[in-house]
Amino acid sequence: MAVFVALGAFLMTLAGGWTAQRVTDRRHLVLGLAGGLMLGVVGLDLLPEALQAAGDEVFGVPAALLLFVAGFLLAHLVERLLAARQAAHGGEETDAHGRAPEVGMTAAAAMVGHSAMDGVAIGAAFQVGGGMGAAVALAVVAHDFADGFNTYTITSLYGNARRKALTMLFADALAPVIGAASTAFVTIPEGLLGGYLGLFGGVLLYLAAAEILPEAHHEHPARSTLLCTVAGVLFIWLVVGLAG
Repeated sequence: MAVFVALGAFLMTLAGGWTAQRVTDRRHLVLGLAGGLMLGVVGLDLLPEALQAAGDEVFGVPAALLLFVAGFLLAHLVERLLAARQAAHGGEETDAHGRAPEVGMTAAAAMVGHSAMDGVAIGAAFQVGGGMGAAVALAVVAHDFADGFNTYTITSLYGNARRKALTMLFADALAPVIGAASTAFVTIPEGLLGGYLGLFGGVLLYLAAAEILPEAHHEHPARSTLLCTVAGVLFIWLVVGLAG
């Protein structure tokens, strides 16, 4: 049952990526929506889960929040190091905005890892009971549309070829199926899973705040772009609320 539900997540992820491709003539709206979806996922989904799973304190601060900050700083550090390395080589490997394609691929790979954890969550929930499995499955399948949308958008934003963006999209779609199937053989400790979610949340917030949203408003600073961002956050809130 868990793998069958994960196939629904597979299709929903592909639908999100397909949507991101089809609205290229409204790129500022796509980026605004992607930024809102990412912000909503981090603040309303990833962080609460991370705090619940890895809430032990380290010197007065929850471990999940420390890893969240570490993820944000790590993403910033990696981007700066890549930019400096490519500037030293004449910047021939950056896009028109000076972005390193490797950053986009790394971010997309993190999205794939997150989707695999979604599949693990589905499998683990069905082990607890059918009701729990159905609730988790609803949340995962609904927000995998946003995952597919964001995976394709992030990969493309950093100057990667369409073929690479599609490859990462397909990997992101397949990840929940593999994650769900793995629960028949492997159980991930809750604390480790919570730490991963905190770290990934920090990376995702950096990309949304430092790259996606500034680019959206730089290209077309319209009210409609802001409305798309708000709509993205509200959509994730709706998904989380329905799952709860």
